[in-house]
Amino acid sequence: MEKFVKEILVSPEAIAQKVAQLGQTITADYCGEELVLICVLKGAMVFAADLMRQIDLPIILDTIVASSYGNSTESSGEVIIKQDIKTNIKDKQVLVVDDIVDTGYTLHLLCEKLRQRGPKSLKSCTFLDKPSRRVVDFAPDYVGYEIPDAFVIGYGLDYNEQYRALPYVGIIKEEYIH
Repeated sequence: MEKFVKEILVSPEAIAQKVAQLGQTITADYCGEELVLICVLKGAMVFAADLMRQIDLPIILDTIVASSYGNSTESSGEVIIKQDIKTNIKDKQVLVVDDIVDTGYTLHLLCEKLRQRGPKSLKSCTFLDKPSRRVVDFAPDYVGYEIPDAFVIGYGLDYNEQYRALPYVGIIKEEYIH
């Protein structure tokens, strides 16, 4: 285990198994229809890349950059959209893919804004969910793992732009949070 990781929550093997399972479920739910997959950057890029390879459907990939954290470990409660999608999602099946739902601010706001553009359907998928921290009334449609209230890194998740490349999800040691 890396020196900055207190505990590994989700192993690489468990990640692969869960992503395959989510891909099968999403494939079945959309019954062969084209799917617009919107990846919330940067944190969800690893998960979204793995997930779309497990979905047996025609996929249009787009990205959005949004954040409520900045360089902190706590959500500010304000969501900033730094880069919007380019795809016209009117009358399309849309799946927003994020790395983690904590307070719920970011994904809730993104889904509300995207619904205003008239998609045929709009669902959300998150790799990790921390319902104990939820501040807004939001529940993702697809969830990989529910985790405890701890600051996690790896598999795309970062602390201050570091640790994204870890092949597992782990709890960062307090002494590495400045």
